[in-house]
Amino acid sequence: MQIQTKTAILFTLLTATVVFILSMAIYYFSNKYAYNDFYKRLELRARISAKFRFEQDQVSTEAFRTIQKQYLETLPEEKAFIVKVNRETGQPQPAKDNPLPMSYMRNIIKAKGGTVYHQLKLRHFAGIFYRDETGDYLVIKSATNNYVNESLEHLRDILIVTFISSVIFIFTVGLFFSRRTFQPVRDITARFKEISVGNLHLRLPETGNTDEIAELTQTFNQMLDRLQTAFETQNNFISNASHEFRTPLTTIIGEADYALSKDRNAEAYRQSLTTIVSEAEKLQQLTRGLLALAQSGFDGKKQHWETIRVDQLLFDVKEHVDAIDPANKVHIYMGQLPTDENEITTQGSYSLLRIAIGNIVMNACKYSGNRKVSVKMEVEDGFIHVTVADSGIGIPSAELKHIYDPFFRASNTGNYEGYGIGLPLANNIIRIHKGKLHVQSQEKIGTTVRISLPCI
Repeated sequence: MQIQTKTAILFTLLTATVVFILSMAIYYFSNKYAYNDFYKRLELRARISAKFRFEQDQVSTEAFRTIQKQYLETLPEEKAFIVKVNRETGQPQPAKDNPLPMSYMRNIIKAKGGTVYHQLKLRHFAGIFYRDETGDYLVIKSATNNYVNESLEHLRDILIVTFISSVIFIFTVGLFFSRRTFQPVRDITARFKEISVGNLHLRLPETGNTDEIAELTQTFNQMLDRLQTAFETQNNFISNASHEFRTPLTTIIGEADYALSKDRNAEAYRQSLTTIVSEAEKLQQLTRGLLALAQSGFDGKKQHWETIRVDQLLFDVKEHVDAIDPANKVHIYMGQLPTDENEITTQGSYSLLRIAIGNIVMNACKYSGNRKVSVKMEVEDGFIHVTVADSGIGIPSAELKHIYDPFFRASNTGNYEGYGIGLPLANNIIRIHKGKLHVQSQEKIGTTVRISLPCI
């Protein structure tokens, strides 16, 4: 069953329950009011009958009958009963034409003038106790409630028809509006079925609204952006990786074939072996970079997380750079550090962060020709900011959008060795640490890389 149908049914059930409760309440209170009104009429007639029966010497009989006919309508099958009460025993005297149970008449006596009601099948009774000079009497008036019963039956039929009609109408309207409500979802589903690996460029149409459907559409489009980027990156990665591996492997195989093609002197063998070792080292370096790049795609739960002081991490990076390139001119500026140690610490993998920051610093040294490289640390708004700035060759503005693609190298880096892995690797590492990496660069002026890591 579709969600829109379930929604319509649920809406109908809830509304039908409310309508049913209201209908029952209307019927209950109408029934109660009708019977109370009928009993009041019987009581009035009982009291009038008592006055007429026992006080006719004080009131004109004809005048009383005229008032009764003028102002009191005759009830269906109206009857009157006068039952004498024995003053000595306090019990009503039985009569042949009296169908009332003895318990009911005793209740009238106990009421001492109050009205006592009774129902026997479709006939209703109202009785009072009346004390006269000639004795004690029970005055009981009875009638059938045909009019009220017919009115209540008519009301019941109206409520039943209204309830059934309301349920049908509510379900129809609910189904219509649920279909209208879920129409954007059906459009999204239909559009999504059209999207495959071959046309990941397609996107869901955005309405510009701020409702849940618009948010869902934006989320899907963002997911498609990531998927498209992932596929393109993967394709680019595979094509470039195969090319980068092919070059040193071709050189190694060529040198080996050259050395084995015929006997040569020691110097020729030494030169071939030197070339093979050099290319093998490049291949090893490339393999390590690719392995690190792949490992950086793991989520944080697969890494060994620990508390890291970023200032200490920067000094370790400086020692590592000094060991690789003793001629570097890297300067670390700490400025005024916070007194709270938690404000300069973050959670993460120490080894991965050292690789990320180390790659950025090494790139700054390499592409600036070992000119001055400044590494500055600041704390602001719950983030630790590490800024690495150089005055090197910079990156052409048109190529900045590709700097995070694996194996991409700017067009002005031909005179520098590299594989285009360092910055994508650093970006992956910073991202899994819930941080941000921002690069600003101008060709022939320099590059500034800003790393932002969350404080503990």
